[in-house]
Amino acid sequence: MIDVQDALNGQGGREDQFQVENNHETMESLMRSETAGLEFPSQGEIRKGVIASISPTQILVSVGSKSEGVITGRELEQIPTSERESLTVGQEIPVYVLDPEDKNGNIVLSYVRAREAMGWELVEAMQASGETFEGKIEGYNKGGLIVLVHGLRGFIPASQISMSRRNQVQGDTPDRWAKMIGEPISVRVIEVDRARRRLILSERAANPETRQSLKERVIEELQEGQVYTGRVTSVAEFGAFVNVNGADGLVHLSEISWERIQHPGEVLSVGQEVKVKVISVDKEKKRIGLSIRALQGDPWQQKVEHFKVGQLVEGTITRLTKFGAFARLEGDIEGLIHISELSENRINHPKEAVKEGDVLTLRVIRIDADQRRIGLSLRKVDSGAYADLDMKALAAELSKDDEEE
Repeated sequence: MIDVQDALNGQGGREDQFQVENNHETMESLMRSETAGLEFPSQGEIRKGVIASISPTQILVSVGSKSEGVITGRELEQIPTSERESLTVGQEIPVYVLDPEDKNGNIVLSYVRAREAMGWELVEAMQASGETFEGKIEGYNKGGLIVLVHGLRGFIPASQISMSRRNQVQGDTPDRWAKMIGEPISVRVIEVDRARRRLILSERAANPETRQSLKERVIEELQEGQVYTGRVTSVAEFGAFVNVNGADGLVHLSEISWERIQHPGEVLSVGQEVKVKVISVDKEKKRIGLSIRALQGDPWQQKVEHFKVGQLVEGTITRLTKFGAFARLEGDIEGLIHISELSENRINHPKEAVKEGDVLTLRVIRIDADQRRIGLSLRKVDSGAYADLDMKALAAELSKDDEEE
């Protein structure tokens, strides 16, 4: 027979076993209930998290898991200082899961990677839709401009910069773009390569201004007398075309230099930068007249400034024409003796009074600075009308000789 006490002991053992099993089931169900609302993160996942704490060495972020994620080390340092200082406890931020559980059991997160990944998604959508982005120029290199688009560095090649902006720059050095930093700019995304971290933008695509419409706008803005730096775009026998703010204007052969030239190519070449003065704007015909020589001192004016009307000068006859004779006074300065000023008597041709090579005393009777002409006379050398002037000139010369002695 079974001892009553043993029976009782056996019954108690079964009760203890039941209690243990019951407790185990309760613990499992409790754990299941505690983790039922949690989603364990996966590597490469982007989540929304809430900042739980901020310290100099780390940022703890609650991401809906059993433990908080941490942004630390290099990932913390990559957050721009100004942006890091603006973060606050309780703020919701996007985070990228670098490691769902490191060797210390931490969820390792990145704020910068999350923003970057979201940025790539946004620019890909912008490329698909053709959306225009309004930003500002953040930097430059030799090839073009840099614009931040949703946190990503986008590049605008020089060929994709608008004509009006390109015409503002001078030279070929990288710093030609420097003055544009901070300026607003409208761009479209034309190429996205996330694997190569390549984002190409275009200002021209966002502002499809035609050459004709640009010229019309420039003509409306230009005023006579204004001075610009332009670039020679083409050279022809009759002059050179210079681009000013996106529109071509003509520098006629006569407006290139004060010196006599046969072809613009003697002093200008395509691509050369030059300063020009606007001398005419024809809005109806859409023509712009420019001058290079108007910005230069006229050497002829300097050479003839000591000549005065009524003065006696020595000249050498250089050539004869049916209307008169040309006489070289000094250097390349020539004056014209009209046929009516060669003799008191009527003559049919200058050869009746003078010949090439004759050295004569002549009187200056006219100086036309605008036309760069000097009128001379042979028949008025002894004219009584200039007697007083001649006496004064003689007295001045004698006085000068006395001083020299």
